[in-house]
Amino acid sequence: MQIIDNIMIIKRFTHKITLSLIAILIFGINSKAQQFKPNTEIGVVLGASYYLGDLNTSHFYQSSGATGLIIRENVDKRFVYKAEVLYLNLRSEEEKSNDSIAANRGLHFRSPVYELSGQLEFNFLPYQPGNPLYTWTPFIYTGVSIFHFNPQAENKNGEWLDLQELGTEGQGTTKFPDKEKYSLIQFSIPLGGGVKIAVNKSFNIIFEYSARKTFTDYLDDVSTTYPGGGGDSHPIEMSADAIYLSDPSGTHTIGQQRGEPSKKDWYSFVGITLSFKLNNNAKGCDF
Repeated sequence: MQIIDNIMIIKRFTHKITLSLIAILIFGINSKAQQFKPNTEIGVVLGASYYLGDLNTSHFYQSSGATGLIIRENVDKRFVYKAEVLYLNLRSEEEKSNDSIAANRGLHFRSPVYELSGQLEFNFLPYQPGNPLYTWTPFIYTGVSIFHFNPQAENKNGEWLDLQELGTEGQGTTKFPDKEKYSLIQFSIPLGGGVKIAVNKSFNIIFEYSARKTFTDYLDDVSTTYPGGGGDSHPIEMSADAIYLSDPSGTHTIGQQRGEPSKKDWYSFVGITLSFKLNNNAKGCDF
């Protein structure tokens, strides 16, 4: 009887070990299936942009449309490399301002912005589309951007003119040799964040807000002082359009402050991205 009992104990023990090994094998296979595989996404960005500077100090004031394309390389559940191309519109019109000083100055501008940037994103939560455990996360990002802008204003005849060429603060004139024309190509630092939501294993919706710190004070063509007025003549190189667009109200004097050069301009973007994961295991770019 003792031998039979021992045999039964061994069988039960063997059965438990077998079940345990099967469970471990299944868990291992499942875990391997859930391991993160680096992947690439491509997406379309839609949103709105605005600028902060001498002609506007209010967020989201006089916003304009913006659009772009992104390529995102998901390295793991936390870190992402992103390349982005954006087209934005910036504008401001002081005649609509409630500030009496701004309204008296009466300046306005519009500028298209073409931006190319490289960014590094960090997901606060593990994020893996297709894995029900990791379907959303807040995130932040930063990087570096290069952009081209071209501020314009409308003259008395309703024509929109390029302000950098006109030198509205006396840039490029013999009267102000220390004032050089600013470059229309500049760098900025993107600082932003948002929320990612995985709709399914290949489609994401991403909401984001970003502010771009620039190193120029001329997004709006306004920075230093008036080049003439108050009985003092303007530089002889300045055209009639340049003089008018420098001071539309004609009430300011030479050397009077026109902008604040110590404070650089910013521009911001808020938008939504529709992003699709590429099939990295297949030839071509099938979704």
